[in-house]
Amino acid sequence: MADTDMPGPLAGRDGVRVQRVCSTLLITIDRPRTRNTLTAAVAAGLATALAALEADTGLRAGVLTGAKGNFSAGTDLEVPPTGASPTLPGRGFAALAEARAGRTKPLIAAVEGLALGGGLELALACDLIVAADDATFGPPETGSGPYAAGGGAIGPPRRGPRHLAPEFPPTGGPVGGAAARRLGLADRVTGPGEAVAVAIGIAEWLARGAPLAPSEVRKLVRAADDLPRA
Repeated sequence: MADTDMPGPLAGRDGVRVQRVCSTLLITIDRPRTRNTLTAAVAAGLATALAALEADTGLRAGVLTGAKGNFSAGTDLEVPPTGASPTLPGRGFAALAEARAGRTKPLIAAVEGLALGGGLELALACDLIVAADDATFGPPETGSGPYAAGGGAIGPPRRGPRHLAPEFPPTGGPVGGAAARRLGLADRVTGPGEAVAVAIGIAEWLARGAPLAPSEVRKLVRAADDLPRA
């Protein structure tokens, strides 16, 4: 599978690295020293990458992941309280939380290692989640400003079965990839180090269908998400 770095301002912008892999845009949060924590600069970089995905007719889907073995450990708590938040007006937390309705192309989270707090919310804002079986999902910021304000605590019950949802976030305890699949948080579980390759495989499988099929399926899934649940 050939892959190329995107030219110009998308290459390594604001801690976000972007590559074209066939008809898939691979978006990588590239702050490995902080386990890919999220900042205002990262949110801006993600917004730019998602705009490129939407604008390029040769791209059919996106895969979102983190560099060097972690998806994202959440909001960068080292940023001073007076610093810019990783929330963009009209797009929400990390440019994704409130932007799902405006996207037309599927976005798949490929989760290796940690997806904690805001990182969990970021994964839940994607359309599908592929998780390595040694991944860790958890809301360590439960009750604190960044996580509670971001709305992440309502994500797991929305994705997962209602009778299992109470297990995840009130306990605050992390769950692994296999447990996330049982809870309905992850859609596919892979071996360690395989999540990105499997996610790209799914994206390319979607690309082989009719040109409008992925966006139409996405609309149906979004409509189902918005239906009231008993």
